[in-house]
Amino acid sequence: MFHSIDVKTLLPVGAENSAAGLDSTRPKDKRDLVFVNMGPSHPATHGTLRALCALDGETIVAAVTEMGYLHRGFEKDCEVHTFQQVIPYTDRLNYVSAIMNNVGFCKAVERMLGVKVPERAIYIRVITSELNRIIDHLVCAGANLVDMGALTNFWYTFNVREKVYDILEKLCGARLTSSYTRLGGLSRDVYPAFGDEVRAVLREVQRSVEDVMKLIAKNRIFLDRAKGVCVVSKERALAYGWTGPTLRACGVEYDLRKAEPYYHYEDFKFEVPVGTRGDVYDRVLLRFYEVEESIKIIDQALKKLPKGPVITGDKRVALPPKQQTYGNIEGLMNHFKIIMHGICPEPGEIYDSTEAANGELGFYVIADGGKNPYRVKCRPPCFMNFAAFHEMIEGAMIADAVANLGSINIIAGELDR
Repeated sequence: MFHSIDVKTLLPVGAENSAAGLDSTRPKDKRDLVFVNMGPSHPATHGTLRALCALDGETIVAAVTEMGYLHRGFEKDCEVHTFQQVIPYTDRLNYVSAIMNNVGFCKAVERMLGVKVPERAIYIRVITSELNRIIDHLVCAGANLVDMGALTNFWYTFNVREKVYDILEKLCGARLTSSYTRLGGLSRDVYPAFGDEVRAVLREVQRSVEDVMKLIAKNRIFLDRAKGVCVVSKERALAYGWTGPTLRACGVEYDLRKAEPYYHYEDFKFEVPVGTRGDVYDRVLLRFYEVEESIKIIDQALKKLPKGPVITGDKRVALPPKQQTYGNIEGLMNHFKIIMHGICPEPGEIYDSTEAANGELGFYVIADGGKNPYRVKCRPPCFMNFAAFHEMIEGAMIADAVANLGSINIIAGELDR
């Protein structure tokens, strides 16, 4: 058990200001404590995260976390760009699953505008979002296993991810940061061979997941490094505002696609995997199970994919076809109004969210009638995950902290404050 002690006495000279995040429960015997910076330069912290740790041998008895090494100013950038121009900035939030950010922001603004998105665009958004969920989980789990010393698994997850990026590159011209959506729909329709190529790559994804599971399911080293490590109870997870795979690994069956269905998710047959222990083991394996569920959703969406346009006909948000812009005065005026005056929602505010790869991705948008948002507040799932990191690693070992950081999948582009 930890005993009450003044936290300032645990810190090196000049580090008192860093102690604001520490509580007052610390070990009584502090004679041999060593203070080290875990990050931001350490490879496991991705060059963007820092944890000041007080060590008793290899055990972390106290930690203070710090973010801000990848500050992009996303929320302030939104205030000086038009609603449409914000979309490329959303790519840079969770850049491992960029299209999910595009969809989340557009969905919020479309709801504010009362714009109806064509059915074909909705299904394509579902397909591309689930593809992004798959590659996000593959990167998370693969890199996490590398942090534990298991390099081979990474190639099974990363190689197939590149094949998904090949499809996305054909689809929208970009691999990592896609800017694929538009307010009211999509930038362009899918190419003719899209469905066949997606099905082919999903078969490879399935094989890769099966191969990785064979390597780790009964691997004694992995089990020792992951089982019972950095356990979080469902009560603490809820208190921190966790959502997504980290919350479900704690035994809470909550998924926005089921709890508050959107984009016809209520019509898709899929399960929500749930863990039992809330440890590193559950957080790693749950993502592999979610990949398999995403494959089911994509297969169903491809079968149901309707014909039709991929952008709304609402003249408030959609540019007219080029032949209309160049061929008649009405089309030219419509084009001019949107380009010069922008998309201008009525004054108001709205919050809307989607189930992104790491949990609930929400956007609180305030409009004042102008072409730029008056205010955009992003609710990123990674922010809540990292807020709990110091508590998770206190009492654990340094190696456990590295394994744990990978399991909560912090994408620093979302820690934008």
